[in-house]
Amino acid sequence: MSKKLQNIGIVSFLTIVSRVLGLARDTFSAAVFGLGAMQDAFVTAFSLPNLFRRLLGEGALTAAFVPKLQEELQARAKPGAFALLSNVASWLALVTSGLVGLAMLALAVAQNFPFEDSDWRLVAHLSLLLFPYLAFVCVAAVLSAALNVLGRFTEPALSPIWLNLAMIGSLALAVSQTGAADLTRMNWLCAGVLLGGFLQMAVPALALVREGWRPRLDLRRTPAIHDIAALMAPSLFGVAIYQINIYVSRLIAFSLERSAASALFFANRLMELPIGVFAIAVSTVIYPLLAKHAVARDFRAMGEDYRKGLRLIFVINVPAAAGLAVLSEPIVRLLFQRGEFTASQTAMMAPLLALFAIGMPFFSMTTLTVRACYALRDVVTPVKIAALSFVVNLGLTLVLKDVLGARGLVIASTVAIVVQTILLQRALVRRLPGLAFGDLWRSLGKVVVGTAVMTAMVALGWQGLARSGLAARTADFVALVGLIPLGVAAYGLLLWWLRIEGRDDLRAMVAKVATRLTGASRKSAG
Repeated sequence: MSKKLQNIGIVSFLTIVSRVLGLARDTFSAAVFGLGAMQDAFVTAFSLPNLFRRLLGEGALTAAFVPKLQEELQARAKPGAFALLSNVASWLALVTSGLVGLAMLALAVAQNFPFEDSDWRLVAHLSLLLFPYLAFVCVAAVLSAALNVLGRFTEPALSPIWLNLAMIGSLALAVSQTGAADLTRMNWLCAGVLLGGFLQMAVPALALVREGWRPRLDLRRTPAIHDIAALMAPSLFGVAIYQINIYVSRLIAFSLERSAASALFFANRLMELPIGVFAIAVSTVIYPLLAKHAVARDFRAMGEDYRKGLRLIFVINVPAAAGLAVLSEPIVRLLFQRGEFTASQTAMMAPLLALFAIGMPFFSMTTLTVRACYALRDVVTPVKIAALSFVVNLGLTLVLKDVLGARGLVIASTVAIVVQTILLQRALVRRLPGLAFGDLWRSLGKVVVGTAVMTAMVALGWQGLARSGLAARTADFVALVGLIPLGVAAYGLLLWWLRIEGRDDLRAMVAKVATRLTGASRKSAG
């Protein structure tokens, strides 16, 4: 377990760096463009290549590819695994390149279409510029999955860092051009996306070459390719439902009211910060283990690792969700309110962040629960449940959008993810009773108690700061640098006092790291 925690720690640390850079990128972009038409168009346009990226790269293909790669690695060692990797990467590059070509042709026509609203013409223009990102990042997702199976988690975790650095750098160059129009600056930002996508593909490829992979074009229709395609088909439909759900919500937000699409995007990005830092890091490390246990039919070990993964997710993401909800206003104001981002836009975005936070623990759990289904080669159940989630989300969106505006869209997506999480866990337990929560309920109860105490402390502290007469910026700064560490410390101490399960594993990992550091210092002193 200490090795797993160490890998999770590596992924989490690099993900923190990535998310901080992503936050810097978003705040920079918000300061330059505000929540206006240009930002709305970029968010909507960037959603289109991301939709296909999740379908072809990080979603269905990765879920089908990882178990098959595990089988090849166990049966034929690295040579077999690398042969499969070249075969899959070759087909993926061919399919995505063709898709990019067709999409760019369609978008070139669309941007000349006589739209009544010129904002849609702008969306078509930016989509045309951004779509090649799809080809880079789809191949990158498969290369990163292969590295994870080989036990290398650093390079895949670095992947989004390259994208954020490229986008920040390109936007900085755009801003340095005095008097440049907003469209010119946005074109620079799109160029940064393409550069970042190339780096996301190139860095994992170089890491695999160092592992012994020799990339080659291989378009044979091997039995492994047929198996992966068969596993992908229902899974692709399930991922498509979820991603189309998100894309439709953003299209509705774009047409609903000015700034709604950007406000939803930035609020969702803040909500994804703790999810990306820990929940996805845990799932990334645990998923190959679940697939390995499933291949070996060691379901007892699979259940143990599954519960340990969920426990780690709950310990971090439940209190993080509560903190985001309570401090949504100072967080948004301190991070975003500058330049073109106004106080009225803060008032619009803060409630959206609080509502998104409610669904965060459920979304975090689903990231692992879906992968547990895939490890069991069950790709049909997630599809059925995703379809039901889509119906719930779309139905509530149509009912609430005219009454509550952008808030209605967030409420709809939150209810849908809660329904999806509950049904997925029930389906898993029916398939494999060993994946039931069991003693995890005890851990979750301790997490809830600790979160309640922490939330009360932070909420009372924020009320005191808000009434203290301090300037708004000063009060916001004190809340983030003072109340958050205080709440985290109180929460951690209370969980330790309650003897939260898994703390011995954490203590062993800390002791191991301390021993290494002590040994290194002695060597350097000698």
